Amino acid sequence: MLKPTYIKWRTGDDNHLAGEMRIMKHLLLVGAIILALGSFAILSNAKVPVKNEALYQQIKSYSEQHEIKPIDAKVDRVWKAMPGYNGLRVDTQASYEKMMTAGKFDETKLVFEEVPPAVHLDDLEPQPIFRGNPEKPMVSLLINVAWGNEYIPPILKILNEHEVKATFFFDGSWVKNNPDLAMRIYNEGHEIGNHAYSHPDLQKRSRAETREEIKKTNAVIFDTLSVQPKWFGPPSGSFNQQTVEVAHELDMKMILWTVDTVDWRKPEPSEMVRRVVSKVENGSMILMHPTDPVAKGLGTMINDIKAKGLQLGTVSDLMSEKRID
Repeated sequence: MLKPTYIKWRTGDDNHLAGEMRIMKHLLLVGAIILALGSFAILSNAKVPVKNEALYQQIKSYSEQHEIKPIDAKVDRVWKAMPGYNGLRVDTQASYEKMMTAGKFDETKLVFEEVPPAVHLDDLEPQPIFRGNPEKPMVSLLINVAWGNEYIPPILKILNEHEVKATFFFDGSWVKNNPDLAMRIYNEGHEIGNHAYSHPDLQKRSRAETREEIKKTNAVIFDTLSVQPKWFGPPSGSFNQQTVEVAHELDMKMILWTVDTVDWRKPEPSEMVRRVVSKVENGSMILMHPTDPVAKGLGTMINDIKAKGLQLGTVSDLMSEKRID
């Protein structure tokens, strides 16, 4: 007659086995906690059952009729790289949940959500950027700084009074010689861009020289402000495709402008403002420098731009796909 065989599982002494049993208990406990949290998340995200089908369908119909489609980023034949812009639609379920107690449609309780485009600025091939999306009612002020220190404080005062943030493109050698003024601009909440180191004509510079100009400026800006610029503005707007590619290799995008104040020619402030504002529209980027005409005309320019129903923001604000309406 065969005797039953008993198998004893051992990996060592009894203390070792007890230790493994404790580990197994801990693992089981962790698993139970994870399962409980998962169940809670599912319950938290569960949709409220639709009991008022007529109301739900009314909200859905409104959503379909008023949906704004997102706009993909693209390379325009004239304006080159252009950022995309989020669409907008009604969150039907969330809107229903806000209206179901009253049981009737209420436009003030609609919940909206932004819809991102399929193609983003980062998806495009390296190209210069001359403007923001033409559907975004926003304008940016680009202030190139390599000189004009005496006009910077009054310009900052005006920007502060109007609660406007600009993007200042710093010449690297200027930052090295004026670290305190550079820090003041940054501390007042303005965005910092790269304007090369020695104001070179980059059309005439080699790839290596272009790279050095941009890298050297990034280094002095970082050493002074602990900021890594992501926008590059070529001095005098002089560039070629090599310039764009070098900036791209350094994880930067090259910014040009839509409207030029031509302030370095010392125009009458009122004439400069009239000419600039007449050209400004959705997505415009306005080029200026720390000059007397800008210091005297900037306040009026800002007021006139706002009067056209346009907001003012940094280059990053303008390039963002986020809606502002």
